[in-house]
Amino acid sequence: MNNKPIVELKNLSKNIKGKKIIHDLNLALYPGQITGFLGPNGAGKTTTIRMMVGLMKPTSGDILIDGQSIQSHFEEAISKVGVIVENPEMYKYLTGYKNLEHFARMNKNVSKARIDEVIRQVGLEKRIHEKVSTYSLGMRQRLGLAQALLNKPKFLILDEPTNGLDPAGIREFRNYLRKIAEEDGVAVFVSSHLLSEIELMCDRIAVIQNGKLIDMREMNTNEQPHYYIEVESNANITTIFADAGIVYEQHEKGWLVQAEKKQIPAIVQSLVARDINIYAVNPYHKTLEDQFLEMTGGGQIAETSSK
Repeated sequence: MNNKPIVELKNLSKNIKGKKIIHDLNLALYPGQITGFLGPNGAGKTTTIRMMVGLMKPTSGDILIDGQSIQSHFEEAISKVGVIVENPEMYKYLTGYKNLEHFARMNKNVSKARIDEVIRQVGLEKRIHEKVSTYSLGMRQRLGLAQALLNKPKFLILDEPTNGLDPAGIREFRNYLRKIAEEDGVAVFVSSHLLSEIELMCDRIAVIQNGKLIDMREMNTNEQPHYYIEVESNANITTIFADAGIVYEQHEKGWLVQAEKKQIPAIVQSLVARDINIYAVNPYHKTLEDQFLEMTGGGQIAETSSK
C-alpha cells in the first residue's frame, strides 16, 4: 500500500444549531484501498460525507484531497473526487453514451477516448447506445460508476451503492469496484448499512458513533482465532477448558473457544478422555455484524437522511 494518503480528514468538526455533530474527526484514506464507513443511526455519517464532497462547510478542521485543502483550494481538491449516491440520477430518454457525453462536458479535458475507456471498465460496451430507460438497476449503477470515473478521480465516494441490487448485481458491482481501486490506485470510501456487503467489499472499516471515530480496523487481520465446539451437555466441560488455559464462552448449542489450530487436537483428546460426545468442531469467524455490535453496544446501523 502507498504510504501517502489521498484523503486526510484533520480535526474535522461540525456544529449545527449550536450542537456539535462531528467531533475532531481524523482519518486517512489510501490509494488502492477500499474503506467502509459504518455508524449507528444518527452517528454523523451523512454529515461527514457532505463535508467531504463540499456540500457542507466544516466548522473547524480541514479536508485535504491529494494535498489540496477543500476549504482554500476547493476546485483543485474537488476535481479529484468522484461520487456515486444511491440510485444515481440519469436522463432516461437519452442513451447511456449520451448521458456520459453530457457529464463529460461538465468536466475539463474529458476526451472521447476517456469516455470509451470508462465504458469498457464498467462492462457496458454492448448496451451503451441504448436508452437508459431500458437499463436494469444494476446497469444504471454501472453507468453511474462510469460517470464518476470520467475525470480520473483519485478519490471515489459511494453512498449506499448497492441498494436495490440483486445478489448477482451486487457481486458484479463489487468486482468492478475492486478492479478500479487496484488498477487505477483510487482511494474508495463506501458508506452502507449492508454489513455483509461491506465485509466482502472492503479492506478496512471506520466506525463512527456520536460524531466520533470509535474504531478503525483492517478486515480480518486482528481477530484472535476461535473454534466452535458442539458437544453433549456436560457439567465438566468448563473445567476441561479452564485446565487447558482456554478462554471460552457458551455459544448457541455449543462452546466458542479462543485457541490456535494446533491446540484443537489436545482439546478433543481431553473431551474424549472424559467420555464427552463431540458433534462438531469448526473454525469460527466473527462476522462484521458481530464486531459492529460489540463496538457500538448494539446501535442500529442505518442512518436517517436528516443527519
